Amino acid sequence: MATSDTAVSPALALYAYQRRWVADESRFKIAMFARQCGKTFTSTLEIALDVVRAEAAGKRTRWVILSRGERQAREAMNEGVKLHLRALQAAFKELEVPFDASIRALEVETPGGSRVTALPANPDTARGFSANVLLDEFAFHQDSRAIWKALFPVISKPGLKLRVISTPNGKGNKFYELMTGHDDGWSRHVTDIYQAVADGLPRDIEELKRGAGDPDLWAQEFELQWLDGASAWLDYDLISSCEHPHAGDPTRYSGGPCYIGVDIASGRGRDLFVVWVVEKVGDVFWTREVIADNRIGPLQQPEVLADVFSRYQVVRACMDQTGMGETPVALAQRRHGAARVEGVLFTAPNKLTMATTGRARFEDKRIRIPAAPEIRADLHKLQKISGPTGAPRFVADSDSAGHADRAWACFLALNAADNQPVPIDFKSTGRRSMAAAMLDGAWGDEWAGGNDFQGYV
Repeated sequence: MATSDTAVSPALALYAYQRRWVADESRFKIAMFARQCGKTFTSTLEIALDVVRAEAAGKRTRWVILSRGERQAREAMNEGVKLHLRALQAAFKELEVPFDASIRALEVETPGGSRVTALPANPDTARGFSANVLLDEFAFHQDSRAIWKALFPVISKPGLKLRVISTPNGKGNKFYELMTGHDDGWSRHVTDIYQAVADGLPRDIEELKRGAGDPDLWAQEFELQWLDGASAWLDYDLISSCEHPHAGDPTRYSGGPCYIGVDIASGRGRDLFVVWVVEKVGDVFWTREVIADNRIGPLQQPEVLADVFSRYQVVRACMDQTGMGETPVALAQRRHGAARVEGVLFTAPNKLTMATTGRARFEDKRIRIPAAPEIRADLHKLQKISGPTGAPRFVADSDSAGHADRAWACFLALNAADNQPVPIDFKSTGRRSMAAAMLDGAWGDEWAGGNDFQGYV
């Protein structure tokens, strides 16, 4: 490991593991950092220092930051490079220039001609520059191997440096191969949450572990373990392969046919009311919006759903009709039409049908989902196990974020878009339903007056 005695003057004080990373001047270096331990902040400091040193020596340097998406590239530039350059009192101008028809690159340029560019990673952007490169959160880049194949020849020029940083994301990506290599000229750094805290990072490990509520999430993103996802219905590699920075943005709705999945909160407080909206574009289902909240009560839910119907061209909606779902389904059918709203009981056969259809869309890459930790965790926590009789059933540990509510809403939306309707189990109880009573006016003044359903919720 090559080191430098050059003084470091960052925007904020560095912890020991950050100082080790910045001081390592190896040409090729790679690091795993636990979540929220400052890996991008630290790596952009190295870039800023290199720019300032080049400026002082009358030379030029060139850096490119390739991030997993446009938002992350902007954060690396605004909350990293620019922050450090200002702390180092370096003069620079800010630019935003087109890279191609769909991508805009963010740049800073110093008076001496040094430049730093940040933009989303793909094989074309990786091929477009001859420069020092930082690959940020590389384990989560789409087509990581194609990006690597395009990138590595670019930095083959003697003296160019390559930095790769990420948290783990399973074993099916190029980051795993690079991080686990041996005797190949790479300098490797590993800082899990325990090492970071030992080096001074102020975090309460036990509080974080309890709050994570998901052993796999904690193991992967804080303990830096390589998980193969064998017990999960959707492993992390499969989930991340369908993530896209444009997914989940309602402003990108193009007016096409939409399908909705609605998971009804059970009323236990921490369970979420979730509305998942997908738009079919060609043969791909783009997530346009995910509404997830445990504070939306039964009186507000119909209005939230009505707002979604008003903003999208909804062809079909599948709603959880189990337990608390009976009344919301009946109300939605009355308001939006029984031909467009279907209730689904969460029986074992129905859950298997929905989960199988959902996984098929992930496997054939026909769904795009937001790159959000809470969505990734929800999708991953769902497990298929064998019951006492050998029949398959799905379980998900319930935590502060619900019990895979987002996953089931996603599967409901994909089943709404499927050609074959989801079978609905029905068994007459011989009693008039609460939904029917409400719709027929039997609740009268209580319903009209906004009864709060005390004892029912």
